[in-house]
Amino acid sequence: MTELPFTKMHGLGNDFVVIDARGGKPAAGAAISAAQAAAIADRRTGVGCDQFIIIEDAPDGDSHAFMRIRNADGGEVDACGNATRCIGAVLLDEVDGDAVRVRTGADLLTVKRAGYGLVSVDMGIPRGDWDQIPLVAEADTLHLDLACGPLDDPAAVSMGNPHATFFVDDVDSIPIALVGPELEVHPVFPERANIGVAQILAPDRMRLRVWERGVGLTSACGTGACAAVVNANRRNLAGRRMVVVVDGGELLIDWREDRPGEPGRVFMTGPGATSFSGTIDESLLG
Repeated sequence: MTELPFTKMHGLGNDFVVIDARGGKPAAGAAISAAQAAAIADRRTGVGCDQFIIIEDAPDGDSHAFMRIRNADGGEVDACGNATRCIGAVLLDEVDGDAVRVRTGADLLTVKRAGYGLVSVDMGIPRGDWDQIPLVAEADTLHLDLACGPLDDPAAVSMGNPHATFFVDDVDSIPIALVGPELEVHPVFPERANIGVAQILAPDRMRLRVWERGVGLTSACGTGACAAVVNANRRNLAGRRMVVVVDGGELLIDWREDRPGEPGRVFMTGPGATSFSGTIDESLLG
């Protein structure tokens, strides 16, 4: 392999290098190592991205494709909401109809057209038990005994990846770039965690910033927005349908209540965009 074709995509500034490895073109897939993914993600010497995404052939008859996700540090993860919208948009352009199903390491996600350049993703059912997030030991996930600097008392939940949401009066007063790295690797999180800092603006509106594990401070985090709305509702701070204002724009999160007493599925709606296409030189894969 001398050159590797790619497409640069983003969801509200949360950006991705996307490789289409379906049908053996090219022979990438899991063959891309963590070190190679990190080199490609480097914003100075590589292409630059928050996540490195590989579209692979569907592993079963229920899905249209498998989405493999590596963070900017090269580590493989199971979920990325903004990337799911982008890959869903790619697959939707290939089919007749308004829905496709994307298999990830965490779940089988349905992606639908939502009009006006928007895409909606069924992000699945949030998991709030301590061993599902996971935490290192049994704990109250609604009020986690965790603090760092001006932040304390987060709620934790999994949206296919671990999240801790801190609720504050003023998001912009929090030095996330200083406290985020420490909280991400706190021993309570055996798989590290995404750290969200949220401010409730109204029962249906929230401001959110997220320090993403293996990436850093992002302009948008789809699973983080879902987790923040779930945690806000669990604490009776807001409603189940909210506009989440992130640095890159706005996401609509709807935690539906399919049946009373059951968790319900979370739906995320927002844009997905293509920036450019190119080829990665073999020197970057060495």
